[in-house]
Amino acid sequence: MPASADLEAFLEFLRFGSISTDSQHKGQVDACAHWLQERLTTAGLVARLMPTAGHPVVLARGLRQEGRPTVLIYGHYDVQPVDPVELWTHPPFAPQVENGIVTARGASDNKGQIFAHMLGITETLRQKGDLPVNLILLIEGEEEIGSPNLAPFLRTHREELACDVVVVSDSSMVAPGFPTLTYGLRGLAALEVHVTGPDRDLHSGIFGGAVENPATVLARLIAGLHDRNLKVAIDGFYEGVRTIEPWERRGWRKLPLDDAALTRMTGAPELRGERKFSALERIWARPTAEVNGIGSGYQGEGTKTVLPSKAMAKLTFRLVPGQDPKRIQEIAAAYFREHAPPSVRLEIVSGHSGDPYLVDPNAGFGAAAQRALKRMLPGRKVALIREGGTIPIVADFKSILGADTLLLGLCLPDCNAHSPNETFPIEHLDLGARLNRFLLEEIARSAAQTTVDASKIPNETETTG
Repeated sequence: MPASADLEAFLEFLRFGSISTDSQHKGQVDACAHWLQERLTTAGLVARLMPTAGHPVVLARGLRQEGRPTVLIYGHYDVQPVDPVELWTHPPFAPQVENGIVTARGASDNKGQIFAHMLGITETLRQKGDLPVNLILLIEGEEEIGSPNLAPFLRTHREELACDVVVVSDSSMVAPGFPTLTYGLRGLAALEVHVTGPDRDLHSGIFGGAVENPATVLARLIAGLHDRNLKVAIDGFYEGVRTIEPWERRGWRKLPLDDAALTRMTGAPELRGERKFSALERIWARPTAEVNGIGSGYQGEGTKTVLPSKAMAKLTFRLVPGQDPKRIQEIAAAYFREHAPPSVRLEIVSGHSGDPYLVDPNAGFGAAAQRALKRMLPGRKVALIREGGTIPIVADFKSILGADTLLLGLCLPDCNAHSPNETFPIEHLDLGARLNRFLLEEIARSAAQTTVDASKIPNETETTG
């Protein structure tokens, strides 16, 4: 368990209501950023608040030495809204620890995970006075709204942020006690569909049957998104989708996250999705079309016999390597326009998007990460997985900084991220701190070995015998 002072600091971190999407919480977001800057400065790093067009970025650096690899550790201090607040067992920004589990908004996503890295960095600096790598710590305040200002920030500060590898702990372990390296993420394309019929709500008795109901039209359009095998029925949707590799299927079948466990985790009566694929394959390596919200007509108590003027739906498409979010938004919009009848007016609004990500887990610093995970939990085999969620900035790290990302989860699959009663195991603060120390050591060792190996390669002026 962490020291009492470290635990109290973590709880203080959780008390900030740093909801990035709500302007009423801007003061809490700013206060949280200042708190991070002060704590990182006290730990021995050079920490600054860097302004953006939105919420500030907290940027901290360790001592830089030539010849060492540079590691950028990324996290975010903003959190999701707390609605519906009545479903929380405790106030979401009054963290409670029970049976070794803390419950609070942001506990796992992402405050617990980034704080664990901070503990590891602090402990290494306290014990050794320096880190084995050149460290950059970047903690943003807009991840939960799609990181709209981080890519421009990376471009503006590209030279200052140049690194050999990025480390992100914003995913989960596959199960308790299973060290996990995530090597793939699904992408995202968001869309809103607005259907308008009459210019006002009408009496359903007087006009029903003569004027088409926008809610019914939208229901038909949404129902047509999938065929009878639950594949997405938009023309061209699967173009470019990569097949799942045999080694992935074999490895995933051995994981402790089977259909029964997923069913328990979700509370659904049973799992269902695209046929001929397992649940894990559908989550990690197959694209989807999901309705996130839908509304039309009277929503109050009792009956109001109206034919509604408008209907709307919010959708997101989770995408896999080989798919382009902008193209998916275009062909999805084309589907709705093609199938909407002339009796309604259609408005389609494209939302935020993020590219899918895939990297070889055994290449580059992937092997170093696997060694660190084994040291973190000795005797345990490392689980190599993909993740169904989206972290758009990971693709930006690759395209802008040219660096691959190591995704090393520290929370658990049932942490209730984005839901009421979000949790994080307190012992995972120590677990994550150990991972941080081992990871920086293994990356430094790997880079040193690569340098030694490269020095053995004869140059053009040397004879090779």
